[in-house]
Amino acid sequence: MSVSLLGASDPAPFLVFPEKVPSPFVLVSDHAGRAVPEVLGMLGVDAEDWERHIAWDIGIVGVGRRLHEALGATLIEQVYSRLVIDCNRAPGHPTSIPHVSDRTPIPGNREAPESCRERREREILHPYHDAIQEVLTERGDRPTALIALHSFTPEMNGVERPWQIGILHNRDSRMARVMLDLLKAEDLCVGDNEPYVLTDVSDYTVPRHAEAAGLPYLEIEIRQDLIAGEEGQRDWADLLAHLLPRVWETLAV
Repeated sequence: MSVSLLGASDPAPFLVFPEKVPSPFVLVSDHAGRAVPEVLGMLGVDAEDWERHIAWDIGIVGVGRRLHEALGATLIEQVYSRLVIDCNRAPGHPTSIPHVSDRTPIPGNREAPESCRERREREILHPYHDAIQEVLTERGDRPTALIALHSFTPEMNGVERPWQIGILHNRDSRMARVMLDLLKAEDLCVGDNEPYVLTDVSDYTVPRHAEAAGLPYLEIEIRQDLIAGEEGQRDWADLLAHLLPRVWETLAV
């Protein structure tokens, strides 16, 4: 009999903020939270490192929730830290349970037996993605676009990243091309598949829920220093709430 990972005092692996008004958008946030199952302790990671980007997408909770309020769209948040399991990686992916993140060792992962991976996938990864799929299935034939919300650190492995926002795309670039043009018109430093390239291997949420189903999508990355505070979160949510309907309108033409 397998031992459970999550105890009675641990939070559920996801939060769903239901649609307030009819909207074509479904918002998802793979790295919103930084909870850790009580049984795992701190994974051998110092307390100050849990404040860093290695633990979660800094600022994206505020952006996502404000965007949910502005658009009325469903928002699904992942609650547990990416150091426990990265929910934007496929089951079994070698980086889904990192041994090192941005040069910081994660001893609790390095020393974990393989059975721990199975429990993290079963109790955190799969329920989160099942929740996304349930929302999409319940929409039926309603026109839908998946909007994946992320943030990125201004520096990674000693390399500075100049982009204020990045738009990631893989095989389907319908929405990405339009959004890139709109963002550049705002006089922003915009990354086209920067600071990451979206692929079937590097990502999981968009390939599984959007591209596999033929749904249009955007994967949005905002630089974390721009949304660390409430003012920045509000400003970027307002900008996206203004631009996303304009992008959607181009698909209906």
